[in-house]
Amino acid sequence: MLLYGYGPQLLAGTWETIKLAVLSLLVSLVLGLVAALMKLSHTSLLRWVGGLYTTLIRGVPDLVLLMLFFFSLQIWLNELTDWLEWDMIEIDPFGAGVVTLGFIYGAYFAETFRGALMAIPKGQMEAGKACGWSAWQVLHRIQIPQMMRYALPGLGNNWQILLKSTALVSLIGLSDVVKIAQNAGNATFNSFLFVGITALIYLGLTAVSNIGLGYLERRYNIGVKGAQF
Repeated sequence: MLLYGYGPQLLAGTWETIKLAVLSLLVSLVLGLVAALMKLSHTSLLRWVGGLYTTLIRGVPDLVLLMLFFFSLQIWLNELTDWLEWDMIEIDPFGAGVVTLGFIYGAYFAETFRGALMAIPKGQMEAGKACGWSAWQVLHRIQIPQMMRYALPGLGNNWQILLKSTALVSLIGLSDVVKIAQNAGNATFNSFLFVGITALIYLGLTAVSNIGLGYLERRYNIGVKGAQF
């Protein structure tokens, strides 16, 4: 039997991995943009908070943060529900993975966004303000569209690292492609086969991502002198 009957489960695990990666990416993008704006703010408190966030997250290994978030929060919830005499609340591994990966990679996206925002000529923002635009109008009409052109290479790199880091969530019980491959390998005594298939799946996802990122780079470089197509 093909793949010892584990083919459908591997497909389901791959879909779970894709959902986890995409949702974590959305969280990372939002947190990263907010943190970048905080680090570039004229308010010292906002700059301090943004700097603390990126420093702490980038200084602690991803696996440690995942364990701290999942297991520590579960213990605190258990103690809280016992004290309130409520039924026990279990943290969903998928939700925990999305929030944790999004929180972690938001710090890396923040530095990418910060560098991209700083690359935009200041005269363009001053021109927008001279036209009477609000700070929000300047941000979404001038800064964000131009920022993406500078940020895309870094964003693409961070996305691919995030995609591979989804494998960590299998350690907290999520039935992603890595977890299913481990179970299948243990059950069939053919771990090499399923680990190899998992590697090919991640390689395929990365290749598809490269195609999408290449399209976005060409799209945002339209009309730019010296752009490569």
